[in-house]
Amino acid sequence: MSLTLATIFATSFVIALSGALMPGPVLSVTVSESVRRGGAAGPLMIFGHSILELALVIALLAGLAPFFSRDEVFIGVSLLGGFILLWMAFMMFRELPTLTLTIDSHDAKQRNLVVAGILLSLANPYWLIWWATIGIGYIMYSLKFGLAGIIAFYTGHILADLAWYSLISFGVAKGRSFFTDRFYRVLIGGCATFLVVFSGYFLYSGLEKMLRS
Repeated sequence: MSLTLATIFATSFVIALSGALMPGPVLSVTVSESVRRGGAAGPLMIFGHSILELALVIALLAGLAPFFSRDEVFIGVSLLGGFILLWMAFMMFRELPTLTLTIDSHDAKQRNLVVAGILLSLANPYWLIWWATIGIGYIMYSLKFGLAGIIAFYTGHILADLAWYSLISFGVAKGRSFFTDRFYRVLIGGCATFLVVFSGYFLYSGLEKMLRS
């Protein structure tokens, strides 16, 4: 049981990290705010992000769990999630040569970073797609191990976001020499490779369940 929970935690961490690495509104604001407000910008943004995701997990468990436990839903989510992961990996590999972190400090307006983390997450279409496909699949699997499984999933997911955005904030605040574009691209490439493997797992799980039905 403990090994299974550790596996849920580890895979949740890496998949979440793969998503967090890709540029988006939360990353853009984190970078610009870190220039002016230091290394605390990233953790504050992710605190808001984590509140939103905890509310979403609770809502899914409270009202949608019975629906998502059905075989046909598992098949659909697994297959769609597998294709989404494969598409994400393709896009990450394609963008590798030109990926860069640009620092924009033109916006001098003070903002509540916790609230910004919530609103910018909601405004990101990728976030909605991820939870409607991959996230639901993870919750369905984790739920088999009760509350401990859900906690392992959620903890791994949020710690990945926190680790990455804290690194971003620290690197930007301390200077570009600490966090280079080359290092960024290596991380993206590694996570893209992991996504290819995991997409195969999702597709296999969905096809196996479909053939059994």
